[in-house]
Amino acid sequence: MKIIVPMAGRGSRLRPHTLTIPKPLIPIAGKPIVHRLVEDIAGVINQKIDEIAFIIHKDFGNKVEEDLIAIAEKLGSKGTIYYQNEALGTAHAIMCAKKSMQGPIVVAYADTLFRADFTLDTSADSVIWVKQVEDPSAFGVVKLNENNQIVDFVEKPKDFVSDLAIIGIYYFKSGEALRSELQYLLDNNVVKGGEYQLTDGLENMKIKGMKFVPGKVDEWMDCGNKNVTVDTNSRLLGFLHQDGKNLVSHNVKLENSTIIPPCFIADDVVLINATVGPNVSLGKGTHVIESTIKNSLVQTHAHIKNAKLDNAMIGNHATFDGSFTSISIGDYSVLE
Repeated sequence: MKIIVPMAGRGSRLRPHTLTIPKPLIPIAGKPIVHRLVEDIAGVINQKIDEIAFIIHKDFGNKVEEDLIAIAEKLGSKGTIYYQNEALGTAHAIMCAKKSMQGPIVVAYADTLFRADFTLDTSADSVIWVKQVEDPSAFGVVKLNENNQIVDFVEKPKDFVSDLAIIGIYYFKSGEALRSELQYLLDNNVVKGGEYQLTDGLENMKIKGMKFVPGKVDEWMDCGNKNVTVDTNSRLLGFLHQDGKNLVSHNVKLENSTIIPPCFIADDVVLINATVGPNVSLGKGTHVIESTIKNSLVQTHAHIKNAKLDNAMIGNHATFDGSFTSISIGDYSVLE
């Protein structure tokens, strides 16, 4: 089994945090988004992951590439880097990794997390991860027949056809079959809005009689912008706490301070006259003094003083001293 992870863009909606680090590498509850994503996929498919192919922009740099290879190796997999230097659509992005599209594959976009407890139907030609939503008009959805097979893909339906939204994770029994269909789109310049779309390839596969079935997830967590990323951090902390995970490092320095779970507190964090939690992540080496923080995501080596934070996202090496509340500041920023 192989996992293909398109992640070519840095993530403009999450600036300023993505000016220094691509969005999929931003830690959520202490672990990069893309790391959690591939771990969760591995748990669902319950098969050995031979390779994880990451599709990035070349300007991400060597450090990012090394981090991605390390994530793959932690899962016992080979890590491979491919480049997409033009934003030409989902099908084009996937095809940048065409050399790795062999045998069973999972394609997963790297800005989403999920919780699921379903068994992958490996007899199907494809499984599409979906989540039941209240307002399907904002999503691409799948329509099912009486045999629980997918018979149609509808993008942002104005009239109700289904409430099962596509979350951006797909299993294909044959990577070669998908590669063939996407190559057809590229060769024949089949574009919508100037981009090559995966859904066009899926539609052609369906017309040829391939069997598509849904994989329904229990939770779908987005990391598109600051507010939803902070919310995703809070929700994930709750799930990990329920699972009995120990999220607080043994070497946190506490001085007249309180931690209200669930919280992720990394190594070398210092808390002085502080109340932290619930739903807070503090990265390695962060110092919090004379402050109250809840429902917030703070990266590594930040220094926070005289603060009352709620729904905040603070980057690496940032310094904050003041009375602002709902804020979003990136790496190396200073507010005094």
